[in-house]
Amino acid sequence: MNKRRIALWLIDTFIVALSCFAVALLSVFDVASVIVHGQFSLLKCLVLYLCIMIARLCVGVYKNIWRYANVNTYLKLIVADMLGASAYLFMGMMLSAVYLGFGSSMLIVFTIIILTLSSRFFYQVVYQKQNKFGELKKMDGNGEEFHKINIAIVGAGNVGAMLADELRRNPKAHYNPYCFIDIDKNKAGSKLNAIPVILGDGNVIETIKSMPIQEIVIALPDAKTSDKNRLYEFYKQTGCKVKIYDYMLSYDGKPKGRRTLRDFSIEDLLFRESLSINSEMTRNFYTDKTILVTGGGGSIGSELCRQIAALKPKKLVIFDIYENNAYEIQQELINEYHKDLCLDTIIGSVRDKKRLEQVFREVRPDIVFHAAAHKHVPLMERSACEAIKNNVLGTYNTANAAEKYGVQKFVLISTDKAVNPTNVMGASKRLCEMIIQCRKDSKCSFAAVRFGNVLGSNGSVIPLFKKQIEAGGPVTLTDKRITRYFMTIKEAVGLVMETGAMAKKGELYVLDMGNAVKILDLAENMIKLSGFKPYEDIDIVEIGLRPGEKLYEELLMKTEELDKTSNELIFIERDKPLSREEVDKKIEILLNAVDKESHEAIIEAIRATVPTYCDPDELNRIAIEKSAQLRTCSNVEEGEVCAI
Repeated sequence: MNKRRIALWLIDTFIVALSCFAVALLSVFDVASVIVHGQFSLLKCLVLYLCIMIARLCVGVYKNIWRYANVNTYLKLIVADMLGASAYLFMGMMLSAVYLGFGSSMLIVFTIIILTLSSRFFYQVVYQKQNKFGELKKMDGNGEEFHKINIAIVGAGNVGAMLADELRRNPKAHYNPYCFIDIDKNKAGSKLNAIPVILGDGNVIETIKSMPIQEIVIALPDAKTSDKNRLYEFYKQTGCKVKIYDYMLSYDGKPKGRRTLRDFSIEDLLFRESLSINSEMTRNFYTDKTILVTGGGGSIGSELCRQIAALKPKKLVIFDIYENNAYEIQQELINEYHKDLCLDTIIGSVRDKKRLEQVFREVRPDIVFHAAAHKHVPLMERSACEAIKNNVLGTYNTANAAEKYGVQKFVLISTDKAVNPTNVMGASKRLCEMIIQCRKDSKCSFAAVRFGNVLGSNGSVIPLFKKQIEAGGPVTLTDKRITRYFMTIKEAVGLVMETGAMAKKGELYVLDMGNAVKILDLAENMIKLSGFKPYEDIDIVEIGLRPGEKLYEELLMKTEELDKTSNELIFIERDKPLSREEVDKKIEILLNAVDKESHEAIIEAIRATVPTYCDPDELNRIAIEKSAQLRTCSNVEEGEVCAI
């Protein structure tokens, strides 16, 4: 027992003795006689004392740090004392020699509880006053008092009260809860933990501007994405920085740790609700399986590894050509799971048939997620031959190895850029889908999953915009009309995992990506989140569409029919697949083009093998004309039309 617990024990011993003495004095007004001969003998009081102390030890009262005690801590003390009193009363009924009587016993116990609680309250108040005084004594060079940031907390509920209590008790906190804001008129005008509550009506912006408030914190636990977006935009009018008090999210999209006071992230302001991924549905399928992830060090591949590791596979194998990324995810998983995860990291390329054969022969995977691919549109326009080698031929090699070595299920990660492709990267991924779709007769269940952009992935606009904002701008857009479908990496991979569990034979799955997002809106929001004003502090500049780039991405082909699945966010495209012979002929055309090492030969081969490949300028012109027609008919904004 440490010094703090010994001190508390001594104080409580004194409180018990004082309570017995006070009740004895109140009862008979003859202190000397009652202590030696009367009803309140030392033996009886000692037995009561032991019962209460043993109950407190069993409940863990002395393990609490009382300077930070809350309601639950005080309730625990009361429960412990009542348990001790019950034990004493039961014992007294059996042994009358140690029994003080019901009335006297309960009076002593209630006195003990009141005095103990009072001592703890007094300690808390003194501690907080001392620390507050210590903070105020901190002076800067000009002799001015140490300054804390005044904040307004939106939400005068349990979460808001918890935040305010935490900040006021922490002497090192840089924030001072100045007021609460709540739309409940019954709360307005009252006080919560001695902090005033003001009404969050239409006049609240001007009210806040008249107060010495520097930051506003949203503390609403059930706020939806749309609510967060609305509140963020509303309270930004005050000129204060707007933050959120919320959980961080784990890799499966669930809250983790404790609530933290943090800046808004772009994920908080997405123009869609965050998807809830039901990993329970997939747990049985992936548990105790050997799973291989190609491109396991990439953005999608590494997230696949994280979510697979959480499902207790028999073995997880990371396969990647880039050793640095593979090493990073390997170390992350080792630190997270230690010896609870059987993990193997293998360096190699999907373009190398012999290496693939060796890996599949040694590993014998049950499930393969094929995420290895070149994905940067402008770079692949410049290096078309490499896109075909890595994306198309790499997929062909991996699929063949999967069939040869008895893989149960093979899942290809595809992209919305494969729909009516206008660039080499998109065309290469459409060819990959063809390779998967033609294998309906295989013992291995092949499937492809198509989705749009993922927030924060390597090479996406989010990291680029962040760097440009940090550098002081400008933020560059290829075109202010451009729209894209977005999903968080956790959401996309969670749905891919569910798709893998339900996939059967040569199916092409399409994920519901929600509404398309204007990249211009994304850029403006990121600038605001960084504390700047778009076009004033940081400019946004158009630089023109890159080679092969579309204005509006498509998730579905015009001629396709979709079937629903058990998950309302996952659909199956039912277009007619090619035969193996037809796909093999396409592969032969591509191989011949690769041998020529000519960009023109590759483009010609793509046109010959991907019927939906088209000129980006022509597709963008048609899209603009259609958008204009729809706007005329429906009289809605351009971004909404693009999302249809």
